[in-house]
Amino acid sequence: MTPLHRLTVICLFLLVSIYPDWSLTTHSSVVHADAPNIVMILVDDMGYGDAQCYNPDSKIPTPNINQLARDGMRFTDAHAAGPLCHMSRYGLMTGRFPFRTDVSRWPQHPLIEANQTTIASLLSNSNYETAMVGKWHLGFEENGYDQPLPGGPVDRGFHSFFGIRASTDIPPYFYIRDNRAVSPPTARIEARNTKGWSKIQGEFWRAGGIAPGMELKDVLPRFTDEAISVIEQHGRNSTNQPLFLYLAYPAPHTPWLPEKAFRGKSGAGMYGEFTMMVDHMIGRVLNALKQADMADDTLVIFSSDNGPVWYENDVERFDHDSSGGLRGMKADAWECGHRMPFIVRWPGKVKPGTVNDRLICFTDLLATFGDLVGTNLSRDAGPDSISFYKTLLGQSEPDRPTLVIKSGSGAMTARQGPWKLITRLGSGGFSKPSRIKAVEGGPAGQLYNLDEDIGELNNLYQQKPDVVARLSAELQRIQSNRASRLPENQQ
Repeated sequence: MTPLHRLTVICLFLLVSIYPDWSLTTHSSVVHADAPNIVMILVDDMGYGDAQCYNPDSKIPTPNINQLARDGMRFTDAHAAGPLCHMSRYGLMTGRFPFRTDVSRWPQHPLIEANQTTIASLLSNSNYETAMVGKWHLGFEENGYDQPLPGGPVDRGFHSFFGIRASTDIPPYFYIRDNRAVSPPTARIEARNTKGWSKIQGEFWRAGGIAPGMELKDVLPRFTDEAISVIEQHGRNSTNQPLFLYLAYPAPHTPWLPEKAFRGKSGAGMYGEFTMMVDHMIGRVLNALKQADMADDTLVIFSSDNGPVWYENDVERFDHDSSGGLRGMKADAWECGHRMPFIVRWPGKVKPGTVNDRLICFTDLLATFGDLVGTNLSRDAGPDSISFYKTLLGQSEPDRPTLVIKSGSGAMTARQGPWKLITRLGSGGFSKPSRIKAVEGGPAGQLYNLDEDIGELNNLYQQKPDVVARLSAELQRIQSNRASRLPENQQ
């Protein structure tokens, strides 16, 4: 033991001696003996109605996602922390509602502060090997791409990272290994659009810098290869240290670049073909877990970061409803913007083939993982994170308290039980009109009972003033306070 290690042990001993409850409010350094590996697969811009296990009428074959649902628990009321990529991922990582920070800083600065607890740092401090592959979209401290990129995954709890800074339609395009560009984006790529689709669909990408030799069509399979390599390497490791792999695919977000094997195989055009390719890549990862003899000891989570870019004319053209009966699309305050497919497979723990209607949010993963490894969250960690660990085990637990979501254009949403309040009129996002000015004598916002009106067609804002007042007050309370976790949830 080095002098530094010896000093660290002495300091820890003194802290526990002076503050006997200290270990209960910080991260444990010893993981439960039966703690599973965890593989979180997050796809990009896939709609609630794309996978056939959520929408039997889907025109997109998704056999691997369907099998996950048969083998695990399928949630029907799971929500991203926001209806856009960076908002959603911020909540996922931190257990904090995205409205609590300025998410617009991501192109130049990290959104996650150095001292913030993340799902990766929590698990790393519980003896997990933590690896991330894929799309980060939470910012780096940028000072030239030939320089280190601080503030990214390896500075926020991950031991390793291979991926890209944002989407494959947002330049510059280059791979990052840990905190350095594999090859800086010194070449240039021109913009691309596809005839017959909107300007943000099809083979759409923006002009800008790109690493020499990089091909955008290779990104999805490259990330799959990297994830499989992480799994294989862990499978060969003789230690008992569990693995946490966060695989963040940048697809089926644009550009839609399906391989030849998938072309013409979907009834939903090139979007459907690319989604089929995503499903195939998920199958490769699940098979790698099997081959490494890790499948039975791995908790697999599958979800999407926000809703799809799929317009009403696309539904009519292909007879494929990417929203699965929900209203709206990506960026919207309406349900399609943020209600996500969410499946958990955990052999021997999660009952196969179950469907659960509990309200959950991406922010809740931090507290759930804390329960899984026996670590209570500190006072400042995951202020909007509510564990659903008991739900996974088939046990009862209280309903999730109020969920708050900010739309792409700033409309605030408060959800409590079946009631959903939107503080403005309009979609609040990409659907037109995004914002409608209230008129005298008309409603100032939107209120829906989702148990009776999942399509959000019957605005009850004026008929239910008591519900509007209650949700408005709760929204104001949460916005004014640093946390939405109720006192009994705080340790």
